[in-house]
Amino acid sequence: MAIELGRIGIWRSATQTNGEFAAGVEKLGYGALWLGGSPGGDLKIVDELLSATEHLVVATGIVNIWSDGAGSIAKAFHRINGKYPDRFLLGVGAGHPEATQQYTKPYGALVEYLDGLDAGGVPKEARALAALGPKVVKLSGDRTAGAHPYLTTPEHTRSAREILGAGPLLAPEQKVVFDTDPERARAVGRQSVKFYLRLSNYTANLRKLGFTDEDLAGEGSDRLVDALALHGDAATIATGLRAHLDAGADHVNIQVLGDDPFPAYRALAAELI
Repeated sequence: MAIELGRIGIWRSATQTNGEFAAGVEKLGYGALWLGGSPGGDLKIVDELLSATEHLVVATGIVNIWSDGAGSIAKAFHRINGKYPDRFLLGVGAGHPEATQQYTKPYGALVEYLDGLDAGGVPKEARALAALGPKVVKLSGDRTAGAHPYLTTPEHTRSAREILGAGPLLAPEQKVVFDTDPERARAVGRQSVKFYLRLSNYTANLRKLGFTDEDLAGEGSDRLVDALALHGDAATIATGLRAHLDAGADHVNIQVLGDDPFPAYRALAAELI
Protein backbone atom coordinates (compact mmCIF):
# COMPACT_ATOMS: atom_id res chain seq x y z
CA MET A 1 0.00 0.00 0.00
CA ALA A 2 1.39 3.41 -0.96
CA ILE A 3 -0.11 5.12 2.10
CA GLU A 4 2.22 4.53 5.06
CA LEU A 5 0.39 4.82 8.39
CA GLY A 6 3.13 3.53 10.66
CA ARG A 7 2.27 1.25 13.58
CA ILE A 8 0.75 3.87 15.89
CA GLY A 9 -1.59 6.77 15.18
CA ILE A 10 -3.96 9.13 16.96
CA TRP A 11 -7.78 9.15 16.84
CA ARG A 12 -9.39 12.52 17.61
CA SER A 13 -12.70 14.15 16.85
CA ALA A 14 -12.34 16.42 13.82
CA THR A 15 -13.78 19.32 15.82
CA GLN A 16 -10.89 18.98 18.29
CA THR A 17 -8.13 19.23 15.72
CA ASN A 18 -6.42 22.00 13.80
CA GLY A 19 -3.11 22.55 12.07
CA GLU A 20 -1.22 23.18 15.30
CA PHE A 21 -2.61 19.97 16.80
CA ALA A 22 -1.60 17.93 13.73
CA ALA A 23 1.90 19.40 13.73
CA GLY A 24 2.30 18.44 17.39
CA VAL A 25 1.22 14.87 16.67
CA GLU A 26 3.64 14.62 13.76
CA LYS A 27 6.52 16.02 15.82
CA LEU A 28 6.04 13.22 18.36
CA GLY A 29 6.45 10.64 15.60
CA TYR A 30 2.90 9.36 15.17
CA GLY A 31 2.18 8.12 11.67
CA ALA A 32 -1.46 9.08 11.20
CA LEU A 33 -4.24 11.24 12.57
CA TRP A 34 -7.73 9.71 12.34
CA LEU A 35 -10.63 12.17 12.31
CA GLY A 36 -13.73 11.05 14.18
CA GLY A 37 -17.17 12.62 14.35
CA SER A 38 -18.18 11.95 10.73
CA PRO A 39 -16.16 14.71 9.05
CA GLY A 40 -17.95 14.95 5.71
CA GLY A 41 -18.88 17.60 3.20
CA ASP A 42 -15.91 19.04 1.36
CA LEU A 43 -13.39 17.64 3.91
CA LYS A 44 -11.67 21.03 4.21
CA ILE A 45 -10.36 20.03 7.64
CA VAL A 46 -8.18 17.43 5.90
CA ASP A 47 -6.57 20.13 3.75
CA GLU A 48 -5.87 22.21 6.85
CA LEU A 49 -4.17 19.36 8.69
CA LEU A 50 -2.11 18.18 5.74
CA SER A 51 -0.95 21.69 4.90
CA ALA A 52 0.35 22.10 8.46
CA THR A 53 2.42 18.91 8.34
CA GLU A 54 5.07 17.33 6.14
CA HIS A 55 4.47 13.59 6.15
CA LEU A 56 1.62 12.82 8.57
CA VAL A 57 -1.21 10.77 7.05
CA VAL A 58 -4.75 11.99 7.74
CA ALA A 59 -7.55 9.41 7.72
CA THR A 60 -11.27 9.82 8.20
CA GLY A 61 -12.72 7.59 10.85
CA ILE A 62 -15.30 7.86 9.35
CA VAL A 63 -17.20 9.65 6.58
CA ASN A 64 -20.83 8.56 7.10
CA ILE A 65 -22.28 7.10 3.91
CA TRP A 66 -25.76 8.39 4.76
CA SER A 67 -24.56 12.00 5.09
CA ASP A 68 -22.43 12.57 2.00
CA GLY A 69 -22.77 11.03 -1.43
CA ALA A 70 -19.97 8.99 -2.95
CA GLY A 71 -19.70 11.38 -5.90
CA SER A 72 -19.05 14.48 -3.80
CA ILE A 73 -16.65 12.64 -1.51
CA ALA A 74 -14.76 11.29 -4.53
CA LYS A 75 -14.30 14.86 -5.78
CA ALA A 76 -13.01 15.92 -2.36
CA PHE A 77 -10.63 12.95 -2.35
CA HIS A 78 -9.12 13.92 -5.70
CA ARG A 79 -8.70 17.55 -4.61
CA ILE A 80 -6.85 16.46 -1.48
CA ASN A 81 -4.82 13.67 -3.08
CA GLY A 82 -3.79 15.95 -5.91
CA LYS A 83 -2.15 18.32 -3.43
CA TYR A 84 -0.95 15.74 -0.91
CA PRO A 85 -0.46 12.42 -2.72
CA ASP A 86 -0.52 9.25 -0.61
CA ARG A 87 -1.25 11.15 2.62
CA PHE A 88 -5.04 10.80 2.80
CA LEU A 89 -6.89 7.60 3.66
CA LEU A 90 -10.63 7.84 3.10
CA GLY A 91 -12.39 5.86 5.82
CA VAL A 92 -16.13 5.36 5.28
CA GLY A 93 -18.84 3.56 7.21
CA ALA A 94 -22.54 3.14 7.86
CA GLY A 95 -22.74 4.67 11.33
CA HIS A 96 -25.49 3.55 13.71
CA PRO A 97 -29.17 2.71 13.15
CA GLU A 98 -30.14 4.70 16.25
CA ALA A 99 -28.54 7.85 14.85
CA THR A 100 -29.55 7.69 11.18
CA GLN A 101 -33.12 7.73 9.89
CA GLN A 102 -32.03 6.39 6.47
CA TYR A 103 -30.26 3.39 8.03
CA THR A 104 -31.59 0.37 6.12
CA LYS A 105 -29.77 -2.69 4.84
CA PRO A 106 -26.33 -1.28 5.65
CA TYR A 107 -24.34 -4.01 3.87
CA GLY A 108 -26.04 -3.32 0.55
CA ALA A 109 -25.65 0.42 1.09
CA LEU A 110 -21.93 0.00 1.75
CA VAL A 111 -21.50 -2.03 -1.43
CA GLU A 112 -23.37 0.62 -3.41
CA TYR A 113 -21.26 3.39 -1.87
CA LEU A 114 -18.03 1.58 -2.73
CA ASP A 115 -19.35 1.18 -6.27
CA GLY A 116 -19.81 4.94 -6.33
CA LEU A 117 -16.25 5.50 -5.13
CA ASP A 118 -15.07 3.14 -7.88
CA ALA A 119 -17.00 5.20 -10.42
CA GLY A 120 -15.45 8.35 -8.97
CA GLY A 121 -11.94 6.97 -9.38
CA VAL A 122 -11.05 6.58 -5.69
CA PRO A 123 -8.52 3.72 -5.66
CA LYS A 124 -9.07 0.71 -3.43
CA GLU A 125 -5.79 1.24 -1.59
CA ALA A 126 -6.73 4.80 -0.60
CA ARG A 127 -9.91 3.91 1.28
CA ALA A 128 -10.85 1.88 4.35
CA LEU A 129 -14.09 0.62 5.84
CA ALA A 130 -15.42 0.78 9.39
CA ALA A 131 -16.01 -2.89 10.17
CA LEU A 132 -17.16 -4.90 13.18
CA GLY A 133 -19.09 -7.95 11.95
CA PRO A 134 -17.42 -10.65 9.86
CA LYS A 135 -19.36 -9.87 6.68
CA VAL A 136 -18.27 -6.22 6.62
CA VAL A 137 -14.74 -7.11 7.73
CA LYS A 138 -14.49 -9.38 4.68
CA LEU A 139 -15.94 -6.64 2.47
CA SER A 140 -13.30 -4.24 3.75
CA GLY A 141 -10.55 -6.59 2.62
CA ASP A 142 -12.18 -7.26 -0.74
CA ARG A 143 -13.08 -3.69 -1.68
CA THR A 144 -10.79 -1.37 0.29
CA ALA A 145 -7.33 -1.22 1.82
CA GLY A 146 -8.81 -2.84 4.90
CA ALA A 147 -10.73 -2.47 8.16
CA HIS A 148 -10.96 0.25 10.80
CA PRO A 149 -12.76 -1.34 13.77
CA TYR A 150 -13.90 0.92 16.62
CA LEU A 151 -14.59 0.07 20.28
CA THR A 152 -13.05 -3.37 20.16
CA THR A 153 -10.56 -5.58 21.97
CA PRO A 154 -7.49 -7.60 20.89
CA GLU A 155 -9.81 -10.62 20.66
CA HIS A 156 -11.77 -8.85 17.93
CA THR A 157 -8.50 -7.88 16.24
CA ARG A 158 -7.43 -11.52 16.18
CA SER A 159 -10.75 -12.60 14.69
CA ALA A 160 -10.69 -9.81 12.10
CA ARG A 161 -7.19 -10.78 10.99
CA GLU A 162 -8.31 -14.36 10.50
CA ILE A 163 -11.10 -13.13 8.23
CA LEU A 164 -8.92 -10.67 6.31
CA GLY A 165 -5.96 -12.96 5.93
CA ALA A 166 -2.50 -11.56 5.26
CA GLY A 167 -2.25 -8.29 3.40
CA PRO A 168 -5.28 -6.06 4.06
CA LEU A 169 -4.93 -3.23 6.56
CA LEU A 170 -6.28 -3.76 10.07
CA ALA A 171 -6.33 -0.52 12.07
CA PRO A 172 -8.37 -0.70 15.29
CA GLU A 173 -9.11 2.24 17.57
CA GLN A 174 -8.32 1.93 21.28
CA LYS A 175 -9.41 4.33 24.04
CA VAL A 176 -6.96 5.07 26.85
CA VAL A 177 -6.95 7.07 30.08
CA PHE A 178 -3.51 8.22 31.21
CA ASP A 179 -4.09 7.94 34.96
CA THR A 180 -2.79 5.45 37.53
CA ASP A 181 -5.74 5.90 39.90
CA PRO A 182 -8.17 3.09 38.87
CA GLU A 183 -11.35 4.65 40.17
CA ARG A 184 -10.65 8.06 38.67
CA ALA A 185 -9.55 6.51 35.38
CA ARG A 186 -12.65 4.30 35.19
CA ALA A 187 -14.87 7.31 35.76
CA VAL A 188 -13.32 9.01 32.73
CA GLY A 189 -13.47 5.86 30.63
CA ARG A 190 -17.06 5.15 31.60
CA GLN A 191 -18.16 8.62 30.47
CA SER A 192 -17.07 7.69 26.95
CA VAL A 193 -18.00 4.00 26.91
CA LYS A 194 -21.55 4.43 28.23
CA PHE A 195 -22.63 6.31 25.08
CA TYR A 196 -21.97 3.27 22.90
CA LEU A 197 -24.02 0.96 25.11
CA ARG A 198 -27.12 2.50 23.51
CA LEU A 199 -26.00 1.47 20.02
CA SER A 200 -27.01 -2.00 18.90
CA ASN A 201 -24.16 -2.64 16.46
CA TYR A 202 -21.62 -2.14 19.24
CA THR A 203 -23.47 -4.08 21.92
CA ALA A 204 -23.98 -7.01 19.52
CA ASN A 205 -20.27 -7.07 18.80
CA LEU A 206 -19.36 -6.84 22.49
CA ARG A 207 -21.60 -9.81 23.26
CA LYS A 208 -19.75 -11.80 20.59
CA LEU A 209 -16.53 -10.92 22.41
CA GLY A 210 -17.83 -12.50 25.62
CA PHE A 211 -19.32 -9.58 27.48
CA THR A 212 -22.62 -10.30 29.19
CA ASP A 213 -25.87 -8.43 29.65
CA GLU A 214 -24.60 -7.59 33.14
CA ASP A 215 -21.45 -6.04 31.65
CA LEU A 216 -23.55 -3.98 29.23
CA ALA A 217 -26.17 -2.87 31.75
CA GLY A 218 -26.37 0.73 32.92
CA GLU A 219 -23.10 2.53 32.31
CA GLY A 220 -21.07 -0.65 31.90
CA SER A 221 -19.22 -2.96 34.27
CA ASP A 222 -15.69 -2.30 35.47
CA ARG A 223 -14.57 -5.29 33.37
CA LEU A 224 -16.05 -3.76 30.23
CA VAL A 225 -14.70 -0.26 30.89
CA ASP A 226 -11.23 -1.60 31.67
CA ALA A 227 -11.14 -3.47 28.36
CA LEU A 228 -12.44 -0.64 26.20
CA ALA A 229 -10.62 2.25 27.91
CA LEU A 230 -7.17 1.09 28.99
CA HIS A 231 -5.78 2.98 31.96
CA GLY A 232 -2.59 3.27 33.94
CA ASP A 233 0.90 4.58 33.33
CA ALA A 234 2.46 4.72 29.88
CA ALA A 235 4.11 1.29 30.15
CA THR A 236 0.85 -0.39 31.20
CA ILE A 237 -1.16 1.25 28.43
CA ALA A 238 1.55 0.47 25.87
CA THR A 239 1.31 -3.21 26.79
CA GLY A 240 -2.43 -3.11 26.07
CA LEU A 241 -1.87 -1.40 22.74
CA ARG A 242 0.80 -3.92 21.73
CA ALA A 243 -1.76 -6.65 22.37
CA HIS A 244 -3.63 -5.43 19.27
CA LEU A 245 -0.42 -5.56 17.23
CA ASP A 246 0.36 -9.02 18.53
CA ALA A 247 -3.17 -10.10 17.57
CA GLY A 248 -2.67 -9.03 13.96
CA ALA A 249 -3.23 -5.28 13.74
CA ASP A 250 -1.00 -3.35 11.37
CA HIS A 251 -1.72 -0.02 13.00
CA VAL A 252 -3.44 1.04 16.24
CA ASN A 253 -5.01 4.49 16.58
CA ILE A 254 -5.12 5.79 20.14
CA GLN A 255 -8.02 7.83 21.46
CA VAL A 256 -6.85 9.57 24.64
CA LEU A 257 -9.76 10.48 26.90
CA GLY A 258 -9.56 13.58 29.06
CA ASP A 259 -8.96 17.29 28.63
CA ASP A 260 -5.34 17.52 27.45
CA PRO A 261 -4.15 14.50 25.47
CA PHE A 262 -0.56 15.62 24.88
CA PRO A 263 0.97 14.35 28.16
CA ALA A 264 -0.30 10.90 27.19
CA TYR A 265 0.83 11.32 23.57
CA ARG A 266 4.36 12.19 24.72
CA ALA A 267 4.58 9.36 27.24
CA LEU A 268 3.19 6.76 24.85
CA ALA A 269 5.43 7.93 22.02
CA ALA A 270 8.42 7.21 24.26
CA GLU A 271 7.14 3.67 24.81
CA LEU A 272 5.92 2.80 21.32
CA ILE A 273 7.65 4.88 18.64
